[in-house]
Amino acid sequence: MRISPASEDPAVSDLADRLRLLPPSCGPVRLIGVDGHAGSGKTTFAGRLAHALGDAPVLHLDDIATHEELFAWTERLLVQVVVPLRLGGTARYAPYDWGKRTFGPRVALPPEPVIVVEGVGAGRRALRPYLAGLVWMELPDEEAWARGRARDGAEQSDFWVGWVRAERRHFAEDPSRPFADLLVRGGKAGYEVLAGPGVTPRSRPDLTQGDDPSAMC
Repeated sequence: MRISPASEDPAVSDLADRLRLLPPSCGPVRLIGVDGHAGSGKTTFAGRLAHALGDAPVLHLDDIATHEELFAWTERLLVQVVVPLRLGGTARYAPYDWGKRTFGPRVALPPEPVIVVEGVGAGRRALRPYLAGLVWMELPDEEAWARGRARDGAEQSDFWVGWVRAERRHFAEDPSRPFADLLVRGGKAGYEVLAGPGVTPRSRPDLTQGDDPSAMC
């Protein structure tokens, strides 16, 4: 699901300014990962952050994953996206169509100064060496999954059963949160952005981010 960002918030702008100061991490690009449980609000947050970054591109990992490869998409991401960006070139990847269960036409992802990578697994160990910063959406798994199920409706209930099992297994084997530079909590009054357990001197995370209430996705 894609959500257009709301009007830019000064706190989001401040966070974007901090991220722009990070050193490039993948060729000339600063890759910013936004990870968290399904239903935790990654897409909304990533969209608003990208807007504050001057409409930076957002790579949604649900365009890389498939029904058969919910998490086994590392090689595809590295080959189609990371390697070209490392070389300073334009990445080209084929977004997966979840309705047709097939890949669509390839789309271009130029090496912009900042690219936001959003989705469950954005902070996996194979991708972390190429990230300038990693954000974790701080929402407990059961609460996030409940929001995701409510969003997707009863027709997706069977998918969610398989998804929860796969996500539990993924994070047990390859956790992201311990390496996050920022923890983001969403609420009715807005976002709160705090230092994460993986904070390094490059990060300047102590920031409270105001925003209007948003959908969680």
